[in-house]
Amino acid sequence: MDNVKDRKILIVDDEPEIRAMVERFLRREGFYRIHTAGDCASALSLCRSVRPDMAILDVMLPDGDVFSLLSAIRQFSDMPVLLLTARGEDEDRLLGLGLGADDYMVKPFLPRELVLRLTAILKRVYSSPAEKRLAAFRLGDVLVDLDSAVVRGPRGEQALTAKEHALLAKLHQERNRIVTSDALCQAVWGDDSYGYKNTLMVHIRRIREKIEPDPSNPVHLLTVRGLGYKLLVKETG
Repeated sequence: MDNVKDRKILIVDDEPEIRAMVERFLRREGFYRIHTAGDCASALSLCRSVRPDMAILDVMLPDGDVFSLLSAIRQFSDMPVLLLTARGEDEDRLLGLGLGADDYMVKPFLPRELVLRLTAILKRVYSSPAEKRLAAFRLGDVLVDLDSAVVRGPRGEQALTAKEHALLAKLHQERNRIVTSDALCQAVWGDDSYGYKNTLMVHIRRIREKIEPDPSNPVHLLTVRGLGYKLLVKETG
């Protein structure tokens, strides 16, 4: 099963509107094996019966502690988990990550960003070894690790946001070639990409702050006036 969109996704949230919204966006993106639950008991039953490949778990559930639920799931499944919370307290985040959650988002969130994070996790967990070997590349003194969504270099380790990750993944896929602004917007915002070119410029600037020795005079991520951008990557081997 090489296509991440063939993976089974479990959405657990006590708010029907949230469940419906997340499911709607996942289906729009091509996911179709989707299961939903509104409480811990139903979620645990589904985990045992359908064996989902990934779960999106709301921290606040009516019949129990989601961290206990996550501990119970970990007794028989190592599937990746994305936590949702309305709070954003560091203790919740650390507890969830300590129990093996893969990511953490605070409500309210942008559905598109949730889809991007979910897709990035699925690719990281389920990609073949050959695909994972392509997930890191060097730009001068900087290592861009798409697998871990971080940039490592003279300024230390810097995390990539979901949108920065999506942009760099697209640019690396088309490395040393011009990628139009429209194509980059489509890669990040999908069918809702119209009107995001100014926002794209902001994200490109932030990426340059992480990968360029002098962000004002880029040597790796170049602007091609009137067209888009080009990521210059020296091929190895």
